[in-house]
Amino acid sequence: MSDSSNTPKVGFVSLGCPKALVDSEQILTQLRAEGYETAKSYEGADLVIVNTCGFIDAAVQESLDAIGEALHENGKVIVTGCLGAKKDAQGHDMIRSIHPKVLEVTGPHALTEVMTAVHRHLPKPHDPFLDLVPAQGVKLTPKHFAYLKISEGCNHRCSFCIIPSMRGDLVSRPIADLMLEAENLFKAGVKELLVISQDTSAYGVDVKFRVGFWNGKPVKTHMTQLVEALGELARNYGAWVRLHYVYPYPHVDQIIPLMQEGIILPYLDVPLQHAHPEVLKRMKRPASGEKNLDRILAWRTMCPDITIRSTLIAGFPGETEEQFNYLLEFLKEAEIDRLGCFAYSPVEGATANALDNPVPDEIREDRRGRVMELQEQISKKRLKAKVGRTLRVLLDDVNRQGGTGRSSADAPEIDGVVYVKPYFEPHKKLLVGEFVDVKVTTSDAHDLWAEPV
Repeated sequence: MSDSSNTPKVGFVSLGCPKALVDSEQILTQLRAEGYETAKSYEGADLVIVNTCGFIDAAVQESLDAIGEALHENGKVIVTGCLGAKKDAQGHDMIRSIHPKVLEVTGPHALTEVMTAVHRHLPKPHDPFLDLVPAQGVKLTPKHFAYLKISEGCNHRCSFCIIPSMRGDLVSRPIADLMLEAENLFKAGVKELLVISQDTSAYGVDVKFRVGFWNGKPVKTHMTQLVEALGELARNYGAWVRLHYVYPYPHVDQIIPLMQEGIILPYLDVPLQHAHPEVLKRMKRPASGEKNLDRILAWRTMCPDITIRSTLIAGFPGETEEQFNYLLEFLKEAEIDRLGCFAYSPVEGATANALDNPVPDEIREDRRGRVMELQEQISKKRLKAKVGRTLRVLLDDVNRQGGTGRSSADAPEIDGVVYVKPYFEPHKKLLVGEFVDVKVTTSDAHDLWAEPV
């Protein structure tokens, strides 16, 4: 037997979005495959890896603070992630200019570079136990749900965004690799697969939708065929598939019948950002506001139970009061189910910083507040319509008071929840990671309350 006390241990700090979380999972999986252990504290680690976010100023500061804390508590730090690709005003690496004592700095999705840095500063064990690595890899999410990242990068050049400069252009993963990863996750007990990318609708554009193979059958590298294949696979395991970051291109209409048929969840995360055509033009977004409204209404006709989540930016440079009111009217008509709204925040390196007529901070915040006040009324109305209905819920937590779960309308960590009462029968128990059918009894502006049926 090996002496675990001599096994090199790596601490890990993962920041940022689900796409960065998947990067972290890939690094941790490789570390585990090579025989490294994961440390639970700075003190117990031989070195620390910090996976950073660099999208907005608050995320940049959080990442810099995390690096500083790791350096103070441990001293040996490797930095990866989006912030690693950012430069300061003089063109120098931002991280090294602030934290010169870090051992190495890489950009995002840089598994090979990170592992090379780890090998350099903490040589790998001589006898790795490859069978200790599960087929689905190491996951940072609870056992019953997982993220499936289908591509890296983005071909859009939205004026408020710097992600393409950090993560590059779109690179789609081979469809066979995705299907194998999904199957391994379902076999390991995952009940909900969350499909993510920078632009899920563009999957396969970079490889001209070439044909791949899964189980001996040809499958195009295209969003619709991927989603259909994932849905059919999930059905075999009684699991859910949920779509995120879906741009409202025309071919998304082909996905809605799959939702109506129950092949995938009737849920679309569509990052609209605004509704007024002039604002969208300044944002350099790939779709116009009028078509978005028509498309949302058409989706609801095709699949009445569809849940639509989105994000908006209030106070974008040049946004007039009239254009903002247009956005409010759009929300009243579209009745987005789940919505996040951000006051515009300048991001270093974004072309939007050079636009004329910046909106004062207090007006940006006021407009964000007005959007969320309207959204609270919309959400309250739409959730109230669910009282009396029977829903299927996936349980995330269970205690003596009952359980907390999510319906098809609720993505983890960003949407509302369903609070479930315990079973009346003493021999029945609510279990984390299991589905339960419930009848909705009460609602508010964000969540539902229900009892098992």
